[in-house]
Amino acid sequence: MRDYEEATAFLGEWGRFQRLVFFLLSASIVPNGFNGLSIVFLAGTPEHRCAVPRGANLSGEWRNASVPLELRGGRAVPSRCRRYRLAALANFSALGLRPGSDVELSSLEQEPCLDGWEYSRDVYRSTIITEWNLVCDDDWKGPLSTSLFFVGVLLGSFASGQLSDKFGRKNVLFATLAMQTGFSFIQVFSTSWEMFSVFFVLVGMGQISNYVAAFVLGTEILGKSIRVLFCTLGVCIFYAFGYMLLPLFAYFIRDWRMLLLALTLPGLLCIPLWWVIPESPRWLISQGRFQEAEDIIRKAAKTNGITAPDVILDPSELQDLDSQKQQTYTILDLMKTRNILTITIMSVILWMIISVGYFGISLDTPNLHGDVYVNCFLSAVIEVPAYVISWLLLRNLPRRYSMAAALFLGGCVLLFIQLVPSHLRALSILLVMLGKFGITSAFSMVYVYTAELYPTVVRNMGVGASSMASRLGSILSPYFVYLGAYDRFLPYILMGSLTVLSGILTLFLPESYGMPLPDTIEQMLLVKGFEYRPTSGSSRDSKEEEENPEILKSTAF
Repeated sequence: MRDYEEATAFLGEWGRFQRLVFFLLSASIVPNGFNGLSIVFLAGTPEHRCAVPRGANLSGEWRNASVPLELRGGRAVPSRCRRYRLAALANFSALGLRPGSDVELSSLEQEPCLDGWEYSRDVYRSTIITEWNLVCDDDWKGPLSTSLFFVGVLLGSFASGQLSDKFGRKNVLFATLAMQTGFSFIQVFSTSWEMFSVFFVLVGMGQISNYVAAFVLGTEILGKSIRVLFCTLGVCIFYAFGYMLLPLFAYFIRDWRMLLLALTLPGLLCIPLWWVIPESPRWLISQGRFQEAEDIIRKAAKTNGITAPDVILDPSELQDLDSQKQQTYTILDLMKTRNILTITIMSVILWMIISVGYFGISLDTPNLHGDVYVNCFLSAVIEVPAYVISWLLLRNLPRRYSMAAALFLGGCVLLFIQLVPSHLRALSILLVMLGKFGITSAFSMVYVYTAELYPTVVRNMGVGASSMASRLGSILSPYFVYLGAYDRFLPYILMGSLTVLSGILTLFLPESYGMPLPDTIEQMLLVKGFEYRPTSGSSRDSKEEEENPEILKSTAF
């Protein structure tokens, strides 16, 4: 019996058809790069202070002294959320008294910003923060908008796999691209923070769904050797390229509505791809649509300049063992044995912490010293060498030590930031970028590592559960950044500590480099310190255990 790989081997690995699919699917990821972190500029918080209405009967001297000073970052600056009571200031002004010399300002009664705020326009012309005054008592709404986007990503993660299994990879890819572009366009006309946030959830759902659909479509069409390259470099580097475009757009377009419109319109460029990117032949075969699958394969052969055999797909010869196996397994099988339960718990913690670190650093770039646009660009650029290094490490070195080294690097440099003298601003930015480099490398490697730890029968569920934990981490990440309002170094201390702990945790996972992929739960590599105890299983599983004793051994440091 032949499987799909054998039936389509005549196409080769890297013909014109494969190159076309590789680059077009990767290009469809570019909008995800600048839409996923657009909130960095859409919800930028400029310097602000309480507004004093023009009609207030205050002299110029009292108007300038109407906002108390507070210590922030070692400097005395105007308060963002309090002002002196205007009625009292008007009386002093009418009596001809002078602030500071005739009236002790520290003894005056204060009040909140009853007449709104004055915002600096040095960096942003307008953001959703300035549009709806999401500051002071309402400053929690800014990070909540970001979290709601990631809630949409979480919901989309649930739905995308099932939708693409039912309706096809290509249909879901373009439907969710349209969803992301359409709802993002509607966001431009938001009349309230609530309306903006609701549509942001829907944009998040569309974004992750088209990302997953493109990822799956590429892995199913491309051959084994190119598949790894597509998953690690193709998708990731094109995402980073989109991320690099974000500060470029934002630098030239300082109004949030116009910026969002400019980030939305490139989605329309994906429309012509509908006539170029094919449906997954594997999915068509799984649906029994053999003729359509064969037509696509013959078209691919023609594109590659290869003569296709007379019979490519014979339904009686094709086998799909994976679907037969997975029908009998559920999410509960991730807790079936102590070993798989331990690996699942460790993977969930690992993915969540890495996600908090990655998105926490990415969202915190406006708070770094220096130019916000340059810092965001550096944060995007550093991802390219991180992806390349992680690909090289995956090819040549053990997973465990590669992951742990990346996490230790990322965590330690984040912890060192608090020790940098305030005048060495360039050094603190360098350390943040090194931290981003380490965490991004780990994020890229954890996908492959997790997939190798789980057996074939529950691999999709294992990676899916870990990915869901990653989404929960991204939902929490804006609030790690929010803590910076209370202590500038607190987000880095927390993210750095958690990242170092996750590096230690990684050392207890089994080493999968150079080991055969497990097919059954009994064949899984063991967590350090676990002893293998055979469980009652089918005779087939027992036979596999005897044939592959090497994959049952425990690993040591």
